[in-house]
Amino acid sequence: MEIQGRIIEKLPLQTGVSKQGNNWSKQEYVLETVESYPKKVHFDFFGEDRINQYNLEVGQFIKLYFDIESRPFNGRWYTSIRGWKAEPADPNAPVAGATVAAAPVQMAAPAPMQGAAPAPAPAAPYAPQAGIVAPAADFGNGSTDDLPF
Repeated sequence: MEIQGRIIEKLPLQTGVSKQGNNWSKQEYVLETVESYPKKVHFDFFGEDRINQYNLEVGQFIKLYFDIESRPFNGRWYTSIRGWKAEPADPNAPVAGATVAAAPVQMAAPAPMQGAAPAPAPAAPYAPQAGIVAPAADFGNGSTDDLPF
């Protein structure tokens, strides 16, 4: 999978020693997408070689290639986004999958169905004759008041 955005935060480097005695390191970042509604995405690079290879800094605009992984721990599921490649990207280039506004499409009126009766002509608008007053509406409560309140 891939996503484009600007690095807005670089978290402190985490290091440790595995059960087998191997040293490990993990660098976490926060990327913000460039969309109508920007999203913040927390991801990491695992391993000193990848961290040094990409050496990301705050303010860089990148295309991030990543994997999503979920795993259970104490009855709950946790999801992580693990980066495996990053490359510089142009912030003005269109984002893959982004929608581009298109010219409006004019749709034709639906064709009449075979054997269907023609549509009735629209009714003439009500035009009271001079000197005739329309009766007030009866709202079922004996009132001829034309106001509903």
